[in-house]
Amino acid sequence: MPHTLPELPWSMDALEPNYLKSTLEFHYSKHHNAYVTKLNGALEGLADFADLPIEELMTKVKDIPAEKRQAVINNGGGHYNHTLFWQNMGPNAGGEPTGELADAINEAFGSFEEFKKQFSNAGATQFGSGWAWLETDASGKLSTNKTANQDNCLMDSDRKPILTMDVWEHAYYLEHQNLRPQWIETFFKLVNWQAIAQNYANAKAGKAVIDLQQGAAA
Repeated sequence: MPHTLPELPWSMDALEPNYLKSTLEFHYSKHHNAYVTKLNGALEGLADFADLPIEELMTKVKDIPAEKRQAVINNGGGHYNHTLFWQNMGPNAGGEPTGELADAINEAFGSFEEFKKQFSNAGATQFGSGWAWLETDASGKLSTNKTANQDNCLMDSDRKPILTMDVWEHAYYLEHQNLRPQWIETFFKLVNWQAIAQNYANAKAGKAVIDLQQGAAA
């Protein structure tokens, strides 16, 4: 079965005024949708990979034949990264995490403010297009990271991402033009920490953070 564009967890205008409906219409309906379409095209003829859920596919990109590998990295990564990005955010969100996730952040970074500083720096210093990440290993130890283009840690490590921020300019240009630091500040007003806490629990339990079966909600 082909991958499909997953439904957003909220309405197109739910994140306004922090994230405009007009931005979302382009970002989700055009950019994300194009990655899904091109991923399905790249997977044609790859019977061992075509039916894998997107998270598992990301962990196996190095096994894909060389002539199709980069197309799967670019478009599969675009699909995975954007799906996590939408799930990260929500209306009436922001603030700080609580419970086990808050404890893990304090243990790894010393405080939420220090985590925010390091995560923001990852996004601000990513040259060109890419992503900032909060990741965990199997033991629950957290760290920040940044990747270029549509790469993510599933492609080359045993770590799992639980939070991501898109720093491609199309993610924020209508609101912030070229002022990425403004977008980073706004992003923290949108983070749904309950969703991130669930991602963290799933990752620690060895479950998929994004539970999509051929692109449709499982």
